[in-house]
Amino acid sequence: MAVEGGMKCVKFLLFFFNFIFWLCGLALIVVGILVQVSLTKTFMINDVSTSGAPIVVIIVGAVIFFIAFFGCCGAWQENYCMVTTFAILLSLICIVEIAAAITGYVYRKKVMPDSCCRNVTANCGVGAMMDAAKVYTEGCRGIVEELLQKNILWVIVAALVIAFLQIMGIVFACCLMRGIRSGYEVM
Repeated sequence: MAVEGGMKCVKFLLFFFNFIFWLCGLALIVVGILVQVSLTKTFMINDVSTSGAPIVVIIVGAVIFFIAFFGCCGAWQENYCMVTTFAILLSLICIVEIAAAITGYVYRKKVMPDSCCRNVTANCGVGAMMDAAKVYTEGCRGIVEELLQKNILWVIVAALVIAFLQIMGIVFACCLMRGIRSGYEVM
């Protein structure tokens, strides 16, 4: 039995937004692959320091693609299990984002990346951040911090919009789950 009334609107909103996110995930995967190929002239990972950013983009794209698939297909098919999986995965993503934000804030003063080293080896940046013979003393951290401080309003707005969309996705998924469940109970 198909959902009726307001639940039909929730179903189509959930489908529409997840379809857009699914396309965004697919685009991130393609961009990550193109960047990997343009940097290394091959898809194979030979140097992790060079391939780090493309790998992260591909992984994030795959996660978005996977989660949006459950939301999109679950909403379209009115499949309770898929919509539930989508809601659980989206909730887990929200929890991980909150944990990452807290961790980033707590450890914001303890960045000593090995990528700053003149000769990159494991833990080469630990305790050596002021030794110009061992590390590059002018890195991108200051530039990134300055960029974020200049655009803090946009960073906050982007974070709030993403959080709002995720929470609305969870709410719509739960509403649709309830609508699907009540449709099954009526049968």
